[in-house]
Amino acid sequence: MSLPDVAARLEAEIGKAVVGQRTAVAELLAALLAGGHVLLEGVPGVAKTLLAKTLARAVDLRFGRIQFTPDLMPADILGTSVFRPQSGAFELRRGPIFAEVLLADEVNRTPPKTQAALLEAMEERQVTLDGAREPLPAGFFVVATQNPVEYEGTYPLPEAQTDRFLLKVRMEYPLAPEETEILRRAAAGQDGHDLEAAGVRPVLSAAELAALRGRARAVPVSPPLLEYVARLVRGSRELSRVRLGASPRAGVALLAAARARAALRGAEWLAPDDVKAMAPAALRHRLVLRPEAELEGATADDLVRELLESVEVPR
Repeated sequence: MSLPDVAARLEAEIGKAVVGQRTAVAELLAALLAGGHVLLEGVPGVAKTLLAKTLARAVDLRFGRIQFTPDLMPADILGTSVFRPQSGAFELRRGPIFAEVLLADEVNRTPPKTQAALLEAMEERQVTLDGAREPLPAGFFVVATQNPVEYEGTYPLPEAQTDRFLLKVRMEYPLAPEETEILRRAAAGQDGHDLEAAGVRPVLSAAELAALRGRARAVPVSPPLLEYVARLVRGSRELSRVRLGASPRAGVALLAAARARAALRGAEWLAPDDVKAMAPAALRHRLVLRPEAELEGATADDLVRELLESVEVPR
């Protein structure tokens, strides 16, 4: 099975429900193939939830959704033991986290204790219930959403926790023709969340996805490319407007995402353009700006661009 063909088929199926957002879709597919989790950011109404649901259906994975609220407790997402009078014993009731694709909706609206439970499960790929370890499904993939506005009443994720996400993907407002197409579909009576009516069909099985992930991890990387990734990560710590740069984990994440992108385009080896294309999504949530830079209106994406321009690309 050709990976570019798989990518094209997945993009076509997602496009039946989600209009535009090509960069976000490509980055989400790269994260899925790399086996990492995604922090999906965008203003309300740009189809963050719909994108996660459509992706799950297109790859035929069991979808779960948790709406994060201020009163949500860890047991609400992980599960708990329930006493059954009929049997006189406790029965384990698994929480909604036991899904293959999990949408953690508005993750910054729940207290740190519940956020930590989710992030621990993401890292360990298992949960502990009543002292027993329960493994999560193979290929467990989290898409956590948050809005870049309305911070009142929220619990922003600390930098040490956002670092657990392989990529931070941004969904922007649609372009003019895309917005017209959204309205055309609505005028024709299409329910954006009715994936069955939209004709979204599975084009990839869980077993096929596991095999493709193995192929992505096997994309050859030359020593100069490894050095290039290392220079980017180290260079991020030396930027004058950065208080905290990228960690070694960021370099591993950037390399994994870049290899996935290379695999999706059918390349036989990793190229510098793959690294440059994935650098914003892999680094933007790992750079902490100095206060004076924020006052100047600088963003993490600005600094990633500065970094890419300052580090020499291998020939």
